[in-house]
Amino acid sequence: MRIALVGNQNCGKSTLFNSLTGTHQKVGNWPGVTIEKKTGTIQGTNWNVMDLPGIYSLYPYTAEEKITCDYLLNESLDCIINVIDATSFERSLYLTTQLLELNTKVIVVLNMLDILEKRKIKIDIKELSRTLHVPVMQMSALKRTSIPDLILLIQEQEKKEKEHIDIFYEDIIRVLEKIRSNTSCSHPYWKSIVCLEGQSTQKIEIIETKRKLLEQKYAIDIEQLIAKQRYSFIENVKKKVYRYPNRKLFSDRLDQIFLHKWLAIPIFLLIMALIYGLVIGVINQITTPYLESLLDNVCEKNERLLTSWQASTWMKSLINDGVIRGIGAVLIFVPQLLVLFLCISLLETSGYMSRIAFFLDRFFRKLGLSGKSLIPFIVGSGCSVPGILSTRTIENEREKKLTIFLTPFIPCSAKLPIMILFSAQFFSSSFLVVFSLYVLAILFICIVALVMQKILPPKMNSSTFVIELPEYKIPHIRYVVRDVWEKTFSFIKRAGSVIFICSLLIWFLRSFSWKFQYLPEAQMEKSMLASIGKFFSWLFIPMVGNHDHTWALAVSALQGLVAKEQVVSSMHVIAGSNPLFGNNGFYSFLTPNASYAFVVFNLFSAPCIGALSAMRKEFGETKRWFQAIVFQTIFAFVISYLVYGIGMVLGEIA
Repeated sequence: MRIALVGNQNCGKSTLFNSLTGTHQKVGNWPGVTIEKKTGTIQGTNWNVMDLPGIYSLYPYTAEEKITCDYLLNESLDCIINVIDATSFERSLYLTTQLLELNTKVIVVLNMLDILEKRKIKIDIKELSRTLHVPVMQMSALKRTSIPDLILLIQEQEKKEKEHIDIFYEDIIRVLEKIRSNTSCSHPYWKSIVCLEGQSTQKIEIIETKRKLLEQKYAIDIEQLIAKQRYSFIENVKKKVYRYPNRKLFSDRLDQIFLHKWLAIPIFLLIMALIYGLVIGVINQITTPYLESLLDNVCEKNERLLTSWQASTWMKSLINDGVIRGIGAVLIFVPQLLVLFLCISLLETSGYMSRIAFFLDRFFRKLGLSGKSLIPFIVGSGCSVPGILSTRTIENEREKKLTIFLTPFIPCSAKLPIMILFSAQFFSSSFLVVFSLYVLAILFICIVALVMQKILPPKMNSSTFVIELPEYKIPHIRYVVRDVWEKTFSFIKRAGSVIFICSLLIWFLRSFSWKFQYLPEAQMEKSMLASIGKFFSWLFIPMVGNHDHTWALAVSALQGLVAKEQVVSSMHVIAGSNPLFGNNGFYSFLTPNASYAFVVFNLFSAPCIGALSAMRKEFGETKRWFQAIVFQTIFAFVISYLVYGIGMVLGEIA
């Protein structure tokens, strides 16, 4: 037998697949695409089972959904196991009504039995089976209950004929029967519905006539009429079989607060403010002084050790300034990032972030986006690369490209050290400064999206946003720890690879002239690095003022194209213990106003090489990619110039 596991996303298909196949499974890619597929053999049998990507209906939007639909409609299957999240009964049954219209046997598996029992919800399985004309069973795939019962049901289906169920008005059924009688394919009933809805490329005059007659009779589009009838059928089924206590669920009570039309956004901003207040106002003040002192002690001890070994001056500078300070300047911020990743992960796994995406969908549509765009923005707060890659779930091509373009504007973890360091140097309320930068990023994302929506013809139609609103739950500690560790380790790994190499390069360029003569720190102005920086420094004068060492700021900004963390690292390598820069590892010639403008530039400038590569891959065309880079760069310069200019007019930012 050939069996397919079909259901909505996050309904438990993969868990059930693992329970059925055990170790007898293969992982590969679908032909022509990089989307993973899993096939296996049910233990103790010779039945082949396929775990298909999650879908919500047989009308696909994303590449994953198209694969599932094509497989169901074009492959020869003996049985479909429709896995339903029993806690989202109505949403799941919409797909079920479509699967029942295929010419394939169906078994309905109601998953999440353990959650139903906790909620004291009961489902009349026998009545549901009679109504749908297919076998139905309950189980908890997570706890691996009822697996033998499911195997017995599959065995019984080998001997039975496929039953058909009609859920439409009588006159629609009559039209479907006429179409079906003239349709020759593997799924004639489904094909007839597709034709009637106008979804088929095949245009038949009699069908078009019937469509118009039905639309006149019911004063509604035929597609909406059929969808309405499906939902009416689902509502009646639920009334007959679904029984739950007459009380509001805990999640419903929380949603009245967190999804309140006036309170949702202020609550979201308050939560984010509390998170960054914790990260910057508490963790940063506790850990940074200690780690900076530790870094200084390591450099001092290493200096004494190298001196005792009679190491040369350039060797001591290389190890202390090029390696230890270059990498240490970035690693100092690991505790803050760890707490930030922890807080974001807790919000995601608790179910809160899904609700904010759902709530903001209506607002985002006015910007030519949808709630789907919020997912890349949230992911991008950790790293822009996976944020950009997650835009693959957006089916509307123009909306997808706009989201790719805007995602790097979100302050990622690599930009956080820049914001913390510069704000802490000049502002007593560094937390408020950093939070203002996040608000500024959100504001400009909205403005740019709105402008693009107005000036780019034709106007964008936002994609349909369907997202699961899971029950609020206590985050799973194992998942949270793994998620935080992966993100933190990724940051540390960059410090040990990209930043290490870049720090050595910066040290070499700042320590040698074009004649490859070693220069002491006092003669850094004659170095290769200074001459390179001076070539670009004129671009940065309007945002920081004209100083003798503006070239160093230009170099740090250019390093941000390699890795945004490198802005901080390069500054420590260049400034280090150099008296030209105040002998504090910081560009002391900056003013608060210039400091804020420089951070704004790094916030909106073109992202790092990794993110640029991801942008090129997802854009799929070099021209659009290049246009995005040019716009982001010019936009960053213009905004930073404006910030500095406004600051000069209004006075230094306090």
